[in-house]
Amino acid sequence: MASPAVTRTVRPLEGLHLTASGPPELSGPALEHLRLLGAGAGAGAEAGAETARRPDPAEPRDRGTARIALSGGDFGRQDAIVRWSANPAGGMTDEATVQAATGIMAVHGRRDGAPRGLAVDFAATATGVLAVQGLLAGLLAQARGGRAARVTTSADRAGLLAVSQYLAASGADEGEAAELAPGGPPFTSSDGVLFELETLDPGAWAAFWRALEAPFGAVRAGWRPFQFRYATACAPFPAALHTTARTHTWRRIEAAAAACGAEVCRLRTLDERAAEHDGAAPWSLTPYGSGPRSRFAPREPGPPRPGRPLAGLTVLEAGRRIQAPLAAHLLGLLGAEVVRIEPPGGDPLRGMPPACSGTSARWLALNRGKKAVEVDIKSAADRRRLREMAVGADVFLHNWAPGKAAALGLDSAHLAAVNPGLVYAYTGGWAGRIRDAPMGTDFMVQARTGVGEAARPRDEPPAPSLMTLLDVLGGLLGAEAVLAGLLLRERNGGAGVRVDSSLLGAADALTAPALRRALRGQDPRRPAGFRRPLRTADGWIAPTDTCAPAAGAYDLSELPTTAALAQLRAHGLSATAVTADPGDLRHDRRFPGSISRDAHGAPAVPDPWSFL
Repeated sequence: MASPAVTRTVRPLEGLHLTASGPPELSGPALEHLRLLGAGAGAGAEAGAETARRPDPAEPRDRGTARIALSGGDFGRQDAIVRWSANPAGGMTDEATVQAATGIMAVHGRRDGAPRGLAVDFAATATGVLAVQGLLAGLLAQARGGRAARVTTSADRAGLLAVSQYLAASGADEGEAAELAPGGPPFTSSDGVLFELETLDPGAWAAFWRALEAPFGAVRAGWRPFQFRYATACAPFPAALHTTARTHTWRRIEAAAAACGAEVCRLRTLDERAAEHDGAAPWSLTPYGSGPRSRFAPREPGPPRPGRPLAGLTVLEAGRRIQAPLAAHLLGLLGAEVVRIEPPGGDPLRGMPPACSGTSARWLALNRGKKAVEVDIKSAADRRRLREMAVGADVFLHNWAPGKAAALGLDSAHLAAVNPGLVYAYTGGWAGRIRDAPMGTDFMVQARTGVGEAARPRDEPPAPSLMTLLDVLGGLLGAEAVLAGLLLRERNGGAGVRVDSSLLGAADALTAPALRRALRGQDPRRPAGFRRPLRTADGWIAPTDTCAPAAGAYDLSELPTTAALAQLRAHGLSATAVTADPGDLRHDRRFPGSISRDAHGAPAVPDPWSFL
């Protein structure tokens, strides 16, 4: 189809009509983001819950499928199909069973030594973002001269993406660099304050614990599991460190951290977060202006193919760890050419164990298929080279520390001067929205925003999940923001856009239902035992949320898992087996043909969308 007429808009979906049907658990997160991006509600999209009860009579009734459509504004109709599972026979019919089957419960439960369900709807939230990504990518393809396509995504694909690093590590040629065993933060002070500790410096770690008079051996033994907890989702450091923390007041602990260069953060409650919440969207889009694209900007490529809607676009990514690399990885899966900007000698995380064919399995999960260019950003000559590279790019994406880009002369204003059509994307920690915020890392943001409370039911003490929930969801939101910025650029005649996303935005998106309960004066946490798997003779099973109360009345501990599932089914109850180890996913019949191996031999999860 012809490209839509150029408009002047500050939101990429202004003028488009939104319709939806199906379960609100699947459609709700996507609808909220589409409205924030400017889509207007059409028939059937007024409210997620009401939509689910009034499906289109022309469509088959399917409680496991949501349908979302965007139309108008000179675009052809763009459809998204959202399901709990890509495999109808897989037994995944809600958030609990998706978490169980995809390994989310296994990874989240490592700290406790047994599978545990997240009390937040992590898979459904991620799926909603993936659906929005698919819709934006389809509209972007139309704007670039391609045709409309239907995108399909599912919560089980979102779950596999979320555990992809843990799955990759399980198939490596060597073992983990740190022990996989129960244990980890948070710590508790003598006056009962639960807190998170963060430092990337072993010297600051040692100085902090020495200031609190912890045993030397415990301090030394604790650093490695603490350092690797982002990779392993557990931190079995010596109990003496917990004992040490309990002998000091919170005030004393704060003073020790400040003096030693470490950071601590008290676990905030959901009520506290709800009271301060500013209602901001999980990202911001700021057009540079309405002028035409620079004469140095790349030529418009030919029409993209339906399955690769970003084909012909170039992304420069200067990211480390998870958030920015995952965002760029998703853009690459959608067809963009991704060029990683790495320091001289390459990204040091390439060597992080465990490895497959000499390359870190976790690094491959986020960076396979990308090109790489080594740039010394401390060198004026190399910074000039990076600016020259930006002239021919469509996106520049990074997650440097706050203020670093400006200090280097590589902020949005600097790069817009050489390419006014550039989409400049920053995936940060706090988005400047929290005063006196601690270090913007996953676990600190979880602690500060109430995620540590939301992730666990009422009968469990609050604790941030050691699965990197916010880094993953933050990466998803970063890719969503870039796609929105690219579409906005097309609708504004090629004028560039700055897009900002953050771990804080991810936290608020994940806890949105809990924050709404808090604002209504209700208990924001889920009830005791919520999403707690049931033990069988040889494993665990997870009932659906609606069947859990009835299933909990059965003693299944002496039955094999298959027999326990059969007994529940015989009584009309739905459940699925819990994947106890992400490595088991490679042979799981619920994911037939889904898990492949890349050129290095590392397990790889399927693309989260299908385009037709």
